[in-house]
Amino acid sequence: MEKAASFLSSLLGGGGAGEEPAGEPAATVASILIYPIKSCRGVSVPQAPVTSFGFRWDRQWLVVNAKGRALTQRVEPKMALVQVELPPEAFHEDWQPTPDSCLVIRAPGMDALKVPLAAERPTLDDVSVWEWSGSAYDEGPEAAEWFSAYFGKPSRLVRFKEESEVRPTNPEFAQGYKITFTDCFPFLIASQGSLDALNELLKEPVPINRFRPNILVDGCDPYSEDLWKTLKINKLNFQGVKLCDRCKVPTVNQEKGEYGTEPTETMLTFRSGEVIRPSHKNKQKVYFGQNLVCKESVSSKGKGRVVKVGDPVYVLQTYPSPNEAPA
Repeated sequence: MEKAASFLSSLLGGGGAGEEPAGEPAATVASILIYPIKSCRGVSVPQAPVTSFGFRWDRQWLVVNAKGRALTQRVEPKMALVQVELPPEAFHEDWQPTPDSCLVIRAPGMDALKVPLAAERPTLDDVSVWEWSGSAYDEGPEAAEWFSAYFGKPSRLVRFKEESEVRPTNPEFAQGYKITFTDCFPFLIASQGSLDALNELLKEPVPINRFRPNILVDGCDPYSEDLWKTLKINKLNFQGVKLCDRCKVPTVNQEKGEYGTEPTETMLTFRSGEVIRPSHKNKQKVYFGQNLVCKESVSSKGKGRVVKVGDPVYVLQTYPSPNEAPA
């Protein structure tokens, strides 16, 4: 009993469920990762401002096919090789783009593409990503030619139209929040401990980029993030709203842009719904990471809404078990 109580205390960062921890945090923010273009390579940054849609610049852009439908690594693994750069100052809370500010895009065999951040753009209608459809800003013919040449088929680059479009999160899990072109929720958290535990079981270790989190934490037990219901990072209140069931993307080698079978094949043996959520459906899905929302993102604007590498993570409430966490 004492051992079980000690383990639960370690998951909570020193306090019990529902109590603010006294003293030690549960973990520390080790990396912050932003993915400006959906399904393309991420950018590691020292800090990221929180906006009403998630981290600033995260999944603001989307590559679409001739019908306006989203392209992702599920069908285009070469997207993993597309590198994206933003000005370093773009991740400061008060920074605003100038006429010279650009998104710089690179890929093997391609010249660099520069996309102005502050230019006026026409609107493209009938853009769709999963269940949502609406209008988006069209980044123009040069970007369209670049992506069309890279993928070998008609493609366009579009940007989310924050001023007029609303894409809500699933109200079953998170009522009143909104996102841009991310899959379902504004933030994804995962831990280094979980990755290390997985890699101990794999013949060839995989890096965290297979799982594309926004926040990577360290210092906690493997998969303890499964249980995190409410947490605080730099005075910001986050809520764990849904375990992240994984699609095909973790099997894409992010350095080669090629499909494989791992780590999903191994994860089916110990991270499937059948193993960790036996009383629920979707037993063949595998889970890694926890989707989050930030309460401050829906309130009026204010200063200091920034998450930084090195920030302590305090867990205020937990779910009793993965079987009882939403998924």
